[in-house]
Order: sequence, then structure tokens, then C-alpha cells
Amino acid sequence: MHKTSLRIGAGAGYSGDRIPPAVELADKGQLDYLVFECLAERTIALAQLERSKDPAAGFDPMLAARMRAVLPACLRHGTRIISNMGAANPLQAGHAVLAVARELGLPQLKVAVVLGDDVLATLTQTGLALPVLESTQTLADLQPQLISANAYLGAEALVPALQTDAQVIITGRVADPALFLAPLMHHFGWAADDWQRLGKGVLVGHLLECAAQITGGYFADPGYKDVPNLAQLGFPLAEVSASGDAVITKVAGSGGCVTVATCTEQLLYEIENPARYLQPDVVADFSQVQLTQRGPDRVQVTGGNGHPRTETLKVTLGYRDGFIGEGQISYAGPGAQARGQLALDVVRERLALAAYADYESRYDLIGVNAIFGPSASSADREEPTEVRARVALRVPSLQQAQHVAHEVEALYTNGPAGGGGATRAVREVIAAAAVLMPRSAVHTTTVLLTQDP
Repeated sequence: MHKTSLRIGAGAGYSGDRIPPAVELADKGQLDYLVFECLAERTIALAQLERSKDPAAGFDPMLAARMRAVLPACLRHGTRIISNMGAANPLQAGHAVLAVARELGLPQLKVAVVLGDDVLATLTQTGLALPVLESTQTLADLQPQLISANAYLGAEALVPALQTDAQVIITGRVADPALFLAPLMHHFGWAADDWQRLGKGVLVGHLLECAAQITGGYFADPGYKDVPNLAQLGFPLAEVSASGDAVITKVAGSGGCVTVATCTEQLLYEIENPARYLQPDVVADFSQVQLTQRGPDRVQVTGGNGHPRTETLKVTLGYRDGFIGEGQISYAGPGAQARGQLALDVVRERLALAAYADYESRYDLIGVNAIFGPSASSADREEPTEVRARVALRVPSLQQAQHVAHEVEALYTNGPAGGGGATRAVREVIAAAAVLMPRSAVHTTTVLLTQDP
């Protein structure tokens, strides 16, 4: 018989997230599912570059460390793991999980891998006329620089994997809330057109997907929004009923807090229209959501809704978009700001003489105007005792980017007095764009991996 409620925890909110709070959830959260959400817009494109260099790479670099940390406790407590750490290479990620299980002496582990989000071949064969969202370009315009194209799969693609007896489910690109919606659909038997419950499930997923952001991370502001024991911030979990209503909480004794205020900030995070939050499974409606404090670190969430899904899926495109050359150098003591500004002016003129004046650029004094721009400078502001000059340009070629970085480093002996701590960096720009493609053109499969006998 199915339990009347499900406990789902968030083990990560991005690729580089902390591991100890996930271990705390695995040990003490009494979870049915532990979800690791680790993909951002450009992550798969970067992973595709890694895979192009090494066919065994292209998945989350912290996957093995996370699995070593939580697998024993999850297997001990019967907690299933769901994650998009497969990134550009879900199948290889699945084998990596099995390798960790062998290392830990866990021979009974099974891993279900969901494939089908990589639609690059399909798009380049049939979809070159698709318009790029928020742009005047089409897919054809980006094709020469194109690295990857990954469709945002929904929970419906994950349910077959959950119907196996695999303890770990690995995916590539799926919509973030779908990682949490899928176990709800599977456990409670929600239909793929039960729009209200699907909308509520997306709401739960959206609240949990950024992990510590709902327990006080990215929230704390001393004296205005104080968060207790931020150093030992705990990750959240949800107790979800068959109706889709939920309580957001965390492990007792963990740092941070779960309040109406923390939940409200996460509810509105990255939402353009709360009444029409477009997801692969449903158009979620958060416009009537009610958040109620039900006790310390317990917030009840009700009022979510949903409407029929669209006939298209969003596809994130990764493409090469030039290089960034960057250099930094510090000045300290009397006249530090004036010397730092002179350094910027000198580099600007030298790069203009090299025909770089029209490229996208930043000339900043960190600590003075690097965030708010030139308008942040004020005559009545106290003169800083130290500044760091930063120059960064986006240019077409690697050689040009190296030139930019070199000009800043050369300020050591070719610039104002007292410059020190110069650094230089050159990196390729991997940009992200999006198109919409018919969901009927996306086909998913599940591969079950088991330990060798």
C-alpha cells in the first residue's frame, strides 16, 4: 500500500553545491527520495566540450564524490536518488555510479538512465528554420558555432525509470521541477493530464530545486533578514500529500530557517509570470499559492494549480561565441584610485590603437565601480586605500584574448607606480540560446544498468 505522503529532499541546487547538507538529509531526513539538481543553462554545452575531448567524460564532475557520500545511507534507509548529473553523458554517468558502488562494496545497486534529451542531430537535420527565442536569428544562423542542443524533458520521461527497481535514476537535461514531480506522479499515480495536481507538483519542485535558497541561503542580510547558524545551513525537504499540498521543512537541528519569507523569495525566483509558468508537463499556476507557518521551520504550501501543457518543448542551444581576455592588477596606498584609473585609461588607449575599441569591454575598479558602473563614482566618497583594476574584452579569437590579458600584465613596468598582484585569464565563451521544437519529435528511452555478476 502506498504511503499517504512522500518525503522528498533536495541534495543540491547547482553543480558545485555543498555535500555535507546532502549527507545530513540522507542520514536523518527519513526520505523516500533524494534529488540532486545540478544543471544550469550552459552546463551541458560545457559538458559536451569535455565529452568531445574524452568520450568517458561529460557528466557532473562531483557525481562520484556525491555518490560516495550518500549511497550507503540511502540504501540503508530505502531512499531512491534522482539526479540530472548525467549532463551531456548520462549513460557514462550511470556507469560511474556503479563504479562507486563497487568501490564501496554495494553489489546490489541498479541504475536507470534516461536518454533522449540530446536533440542536436534531429534539429540540424530538420529544424534549421526554427527561430531563436528573444532574437532575430534562426537556428541556421548559429549552426556553424553550435555545440549542443538539449530538450527540457518532463517528469513523464522519468516515470518509466521509476517503474524499475533501480535505486538511482540518472538523467541529462530535464526541467528542474520535473525531478521532483516525477516521483509524485509515480507514487500517487497522478495522470499525465491531471493538470491541477501536476501544477502542485511543479510548485513543490520549484520550491525545492535551489536547495538552500529556501532554508536561508541567498537570503541572509544581517540586521534585516537574520539566519541562524548559516555556517551549518541545512537543505530542505518536502512532505507531500496525495493532493499535492505540501509542507516545506528541514532536518531538526540543522542550520538555517524555513519561513514564509524564505519560501516567498524562492517562490518568485526566476518566475516571469506566476500564473503561466511553462513546464514540459503542465503550465503551472502559482497565482493563488498560500504559504502558512505551521511551526518552527515548517511552512505549509497550498493553492497551486495547472493548465494543459504546450505542444512544444524548450531546447537549450550551446554555441561558441568568441573569447574573453581578462587582466587584473592592484594599487594600494595614497592615490590608489587615481593610479588604478590611469592604468585603465592606458590599457584602453593601447587596445584602441590595436583596433579593439569596438569590442564589448569592461574597464572596472573593483570596490569602486565594478558593479554599479561609472555612475557609482562620487566626489564626496572617501578615497579607498586599495583598488583592483580589471580589464575584460570579448573578442573573436584566442590570440586577441591573449593580447588583452598581456596588455594588463604589462602594466607592471609600463604603467602607473606600485602595481602588483597582476593576473591574466583567457577563456572561450560558450553562450546559450533557446528554440522551441515539437514534443512529438523528442523520443526518450530508459536503460537499466546493473553490477556485473
